[in-house]
Amino acid sequence: MKKNIKDTDYFSLYALCDGVYAAIAKPGKGAWSNAGIVDLGENLLVFDSLATPSAGYELRQQAEELTGKKVKYLINSHYHGDHVFGNQAFSDTAIISTSLTRKWFEEKNMIVDLKKEIEETEDYLNKLGKQIVLTTDGVLNSSLTNQYKEMTAILKDLPTMKLVLPTFLFEEKMVIEGSKRKVELHCFGGGHTPSDTFLYLPQEKVGFMGDLVTVDLHLPIDDPEEFYAILKKVKLLDIETVVPGHGYPGGSELVCTLEKYLCFLIENTKVAVRNGVPFEVFVSNLEIPNEYAEWKGVNGIKGNLSKVYAFYEC
Repeated sequence: MKKNIKDTDYFSLYALCDGVYAAIAKPGKGAWSNAGIVDLGENLLVFDSLATPSAGYELRQQAEELTGKKVKYLINSHYHGDHVFGNQAFSDTAIISTSLTRKWFEEKNMIVDLKKEIEETEDYLNKLGKQIVLTTDGVLNSSLTNQYKEMTAILKDLPTMKLVLPTFLFEEKMVIEGSKRKVELHCFGGGHTPSDTFLYLPQEKVGFMGDLVTVDLHLPIDDPEEFYAILKKVKLLDIETVVPGHGYPGGSELVCTLEKYLCFLIENTKVAVRNGVPFEVFVSNLEIPNEYAEWKGVNGIKGNLSKVYAFYEC
């Protein structure tokens, strides 16, 4: 049962069952992605740290006030900033990820020159603002506007942001046992990024999926084949409540929807590449199902088709 128990400036807190909570991001406020709070018994585990230090500190405060316990573990599902830029709020905890996620975090996210980083973000926002004004497509305009708001929140926090790397690493599976419950960390490979971790609560049948599952979103794809294979494996687990990286929690149908979406991208693209159809011709002639018409994402379905096309063209 999903029950809204509190709203903050950054997210809404939902009780999924006794001692298990989801922090669902409010669009454009600086959280950008969802997070999880799990009461292990003596202490807490948090899944993902949100997109800004401000949101991360709020997440930790709410978790500890809600339960009266301290956070001991933070899990980073993957390296993207909207899931890890809040890490500094948990710098005294055990931050856990795969070794590959830590590697990409360090290579892609670390700020070498703060002044340059601020200038580049301001320039990006300036270009984004101009793009918003010129965009007449309602879905794309909404996607760009949300991107603008989230990046503005990140820019505001940049001067005080400290990117804190994971300190404890695992590869395929890690089990954390508390007196109240057991949690499992799984990494079946990389689909959205080169390495994607999700959190599974076998007794409660809850999965915090990171960006392996999102709702009505053309999420970026790193490896379409592996992504599809990962979702096949996820479906074999007994999960009744799915918490996506973006969007509201639901049931196993969320996994099925994304699996179907990937199948659509893969099968149509493979046919086009096999027949030597140029990408622009392929995209312009492809009939997009109505069920994806309102999905958001700054690059839309064309961005994912381009990625999948390049994958099979090689």
